[in-house]
Amino acid sequence: MQRQQGQLPLLVQLRDDATLENFLPTAETEALIGVLESQCAEQGEAVVYLHGAAGSGKSHLLQACCHLTGESALYLPLAELYAYPPEEVLAGVETLTLVALDDLDAVIGEEAWELALFDLYNRAREWGCRLLIAASGASWGVVYHLPAGTDEVKRAILRFRAQRRGLQMSEEVVAYIFARARRDLAQLLEVLDRLDRASLAEQRALSIPFIKQTLDW
Repeated sequence: MQRQQGQLPLLVQLRDDATLENFLPTAETEALIGVLESQCAEQGEAVVYLHGAAGSGKSHLLQACCHLTGESALYLPLAELYAYPPEEVLAGVETLTLVALDDLDAVIGEEAWELALFDLYNRAREWGCRLLIAASGASWGVVYHLPAGTDEVKRAILRFRAQRRGLQMSEEVVAYIFARARRDLAQLLEVLDRLDRASLAEQRALSIPFIKQTLDW
């Protein structure tokens, strides 16, 4: 793989809405939330590994833990950074409280990255740095699976996130959105973002006619 030359990109900005308060826990994820809160408080597991399909909430949880930990945490989306020299990307990060490594799949099979990550693992153990890792498949560490979520769960998440924004979303509106949008959670939340901005700009409630007009459905 050809490595990028020059300076590394600026630190990735965390999404403002990627917080634990904005993550709707289910019976399958309640225990995980407790584990993550302990890890952010420098207790419990030193290495936690999340695996699950796209849209299951892995990136949200990694960023949420960085928000919770504060300035002594770093979020590294490896899919965006894999073309840079790994020794530069990971230099000195073991001195932090928490390092969140997202999209591990992006660098698996890259010898330089695999060696650098193994070295980071050893340095993190020495310094007491916690590692939170996410990928689509299972790997090492204490492993937690994030289910993709049924339509019922996705509906609940959509209404929950709307409520967090101060938006009232009726069951009829949810059903209308589900009948027309892709049932991928990331896509559904993108629809919510668009509706939130339009609702604020026009000072209108979320009704089916308003959604038709805004999304051209």
